[in-house]
Amino acid sequence: MLKEFKEFVMRGNVLDLAVGVIIGGAFGKIVGSLVNDILMPLVGSLMGGVSFSERVSMVNGVELHWGLFIQTVIDFLIIAFVIFLIIKAANKVKKAPAPAPAAEPTTKECPHCFSTISIKATRCPNCTSELK
Repeated sequence: MLKEFKEFVMRGNVLDLAVGVIIGGAFGKIVGSLVNDILMPLVGSLMGGVSFSERVSMVNGVELHWGLFIQTVIDFLIIAFVIFLIIKAANKVKKAPAPAPAAEPTTKECPHCFSTISIKATRCPNCTSELK
């Protein structure tokens, strides 16, 4: 059973997925820091010194942290945009498959009666002319 588990883990797809998850988590932290530490303070200063992380509303005695929600939405939009750019760049780099080579002709035209005949024919079945 240990051997089967080792074979499963060492398959390419599992390793690729693990690397993607780890890099995605690290990338999420970078984007979170970009939004929380750079973008939101700039947006807040443009709006008169508002700190979105501290924006809370009370509804029926319940705190609604709508400022944190706005930060999370901005996180998502930045991550989605970057992923879009990465996929777009990868699609540009990805080569289109080579076109299939043209199939060899299977017919030819009789030079005497201009009918279509098999390329292997030595005599035209329509006009009975001998072909070279």
